[in-house]
Amino acid sequence: MSRIIAVCNQKGGVGKTTTALNLAAYLASFGKTTLLIDIDPQGNSTSGIGVDKHAITNSIYNVLIDRKPIGDAIVQTAVQNLWLAPSNVDLTGFEIEAINNPAKEYMLKSAIEGIRDAYEFIIIDSPPSLGLLTINALTAIESVLIPIQCEYYALEGLSQLLNVITLVRQRLNNELRIEGVLLTMADYRTRLTTEVINEVKRYFDSDEGSLMVGGRNKVYRTVISRSVRLSEAPGFGKPIFIYDKNSIGAKQYFELAKEVLGEAAAGPADISNNNRIKDLQALAQQGVIDTDIRIETETKKIEDENILPL
Repeated sequence: MSRIIAVCNQKGGVGKTTTALNLAAYLASFGKTTLLIDIDPQGNSTSGIGVDKHAITNSIYNVLIDRKPIGDAIVQTAVQNLWLAPSNVDLTGFEIEAINNPAKEYMLKSAIEGIRDAYEFIIIDSPPSLGLLTINALTAIESVLIPIQCEYYALEGLSQLLNVITLVRQRLNNELRIEGVLLTMADYRTRLTTEVINEVKRYFDSDEGSLMVGGRNKVYRTVISRSVRLSEAPGFGKPIFIYDKNSIGAKQYFELAKEVLGEAAAGPADISNNNRIKDLQALAQQGVIDTDIRIETETKKIEDENILPL
């Protein structure tokens, strides 16, 4: 029986697709047969893994609306052990076309029921909304991974998402739980990043956070840094470990995949790196060093040191 995880947040620009794509790719690189399902009409996971979304003849739209077997849409990617159920702009009309279907919340679940045992992991990239496509994802899965950007309004809208998860759990999918909360786009040159990380952890340690996630609190130890390399990789149709395996982003998604698999999380090197940045911040506040220049140099040095053993 496979583990089915949706990467979900109604806010855009939080690293949702980056996380879905790179988590799936790393799980596959660990030898886990993995299916990445793109149910975002933008099709960014599809193009980000190197599949031309304009050239596909069968997409997840055809599976959901035309009721074609999902096996007809699944394609092999360039990453060994990783398959993709692609998406394109056709999916934009899904909510209108599915509105009269009495089982409209279960369409994705029905589509993947026959193939779920063929994969050890199924990762679903959901759209940045709380519409019917996202409800379909939450109904079809066992757990949801929530990426949260390290910004001032990090928790804005989170209560709404958790309310939807709770409602789906009560009415449509009583097995639904939180897989984990992933902090993304961290910039350790600013004090704000540390404050946001602490705020998110406090929230999920609180009674409110505990209630919403059904008592299984989990903020991943791995934090994804803001990275030009992570932003560039999808434009070349490659996951980060193929595009630049030596980057900090590659190292961090490697650690995230290990956490999802239940293995050791952030290692001594990661903790040491974070401490080095914090030490520089303290010196900058005392006026001993120039913050931007020194931290930028140190961050580049850390990137050069983090070479992944792939």
